[in-house]
Amino acid sequence: MAETTLSGPRSEHLPPDGWEGVAADWSSDQRAFKNVSWGKAMMWIFLLSDTFVFSCFLIGYMTARMSTLAPWPNPSEVFALHIGGESVPLILIAIMTFILISSSGTMAMAVNFGYRGDRVKTAVFMLITAAFGATFVGMQAFEWTKLISEGVRPWGNPWGAPQFGSSFFMITGFHGTHVTIGVIFLLIIARKVLRGDFDTGRRGFFTSRKGNYEIVEIMGLYWHFVDLVWVFIFALFYLW
Repeated sequence: MAETTLSGPRSEHLPPDGWEGVAADWSSDQRAFKNVSWGKAMMWIFLLSDTFVFSCFLIGYMTARMSTLAPWPNPSEVFALHIGGESVPLILIAIMTFILISSSGTMAMAVNFGYRGDRVKTAVFMLITAAFGATFVGMQAFEWTKLISEGVRPWGNPWGAPQFGSSFFMITGFHGTHVTIGVIFLLIIARKVLRGDFDTGRRGFFTSRKGNYEIVEIMGLYWHFVDLVWVFIFALFYLW
């Protein structure tokens, strides 16, 4: 019996063998992103790139702290608040962390109700998440104001190593910008959800197919990432 061989136009579309086949498979979106929408895929790619940026900032901070010869300020003293005549270390940072971590819970509930099609509860939990984020940014602004009034600058501070000021403003400022942008987009998406844009398929920015609340989940990915980054900042900058 003669062996059957593939020839003609069909054989031209067969993927190559080995690593070339793996690369061709990924680039052609046959398996790697087959069940993932482009919105989610692009958000994951953005978050991956943002992870590299925050990692560079934190690694640079740790390098500066370990290599400087000047004494590094004690975070428990620098970030303490005077309450009732006593100094309470890191009380403001602890409250900020609690608020931001709590916002991850409300964001997760918004995503849950979004996939259930409950637009009112989805919008409400998104607005609560935005309120938590705005509170966090407001407390961070208070923290900045306090340290600036005490003499902290990007080029120095009254407690020792001059790199402290630049590290503090760069890392917390970059993260605070992410939170602020997240709050703005949460308000935009919550308004569209409450207005029923995702139920009617109303045309416009950030509106997907009728009955599809996937944009809420994509927003949740961004918000959980911002919260996770703060955990590392809290551990490395405020507790170390």
